[in-house]
Amino acid sequence: MNNSKFFLYARKSTDVEDKQIRSIEDQISELRAFAKQENLC
Repeated sequence: MNNSKFFLYARKSTDVEDKQIRSIEDQISELRAFAKQENLC
């Protein structure tokens, strides 16, 4: 039985909207896709 735990981490790197490259929602979406691809969830 695998009891490994993990969490997804997204961050806002700047308060200046036009300098924020990826939205938080976009980061979370990509992290969830990666977790699913790696069978982490």
